[in-house]
Amino acid sequence: MILSDNKIREGLASGDIVIKPFREECLGTNSYDVHLGKYLAVYKDRTLDARKHNKIEELEIGPEGFVLQPGTLYLGVTEEYTETHNAVPFLEGKSSIGRLGIDIHATAGKGDVGFCNTWTLEISCIQPVRIYASMPIGQLIYFAVEGDIQNYYNKKSNAKYNELTIRPVESMMWKNKF
Repeated sequence: MILSDNKIREGLASGDIVIKPFREECLGTNSYDVHLGKYLAVYKDRTLDARKHNKIEELEIGPEGFVLQPGTLYLGVTEEYTETHNAVPFLEGKSSIGRLGIDIHATAGKGDVGFCNTWTLEISCIQPVRIYASMPIGQLIYFAVEGDIQNYYNKKSNAKYNELTIRPVESMMWKNKF
């Protein structure tokens, strides 16, 4: 079941949902709009290796914006820090972003209960498009959880994305044993 605006407000009041900064005007009927942070990153090497730590180069979006190019994966970050302690957050692109040919995540749209951080975005585009820091980029949708939770993300010893950040985070696949 998707949480309504009133259920999201109840979650905010109880601390089960945290959104910082929270802006009432960003709360929709059943979602919350998140915004693009000022940092982007691209991988330094064109060929990536799932077993190796692929290094990134950080970019900062200036007041003139930044032009995304097709064929490049950009890592972005939300301005908003979020926590969810009793709901499953899903991050989806806004339809206005999709209509510009921008995808904000390749596969990682679902968060885990207990995720406490900003969201790293996996941004790609169909054609060149100028983006700006603080522009609406996506929306968080919260799903109710049924049953008791034993394994919160922020309490897992092997969670790879627990370090608090305001910058995009590269893939940590290399930390897996395979």
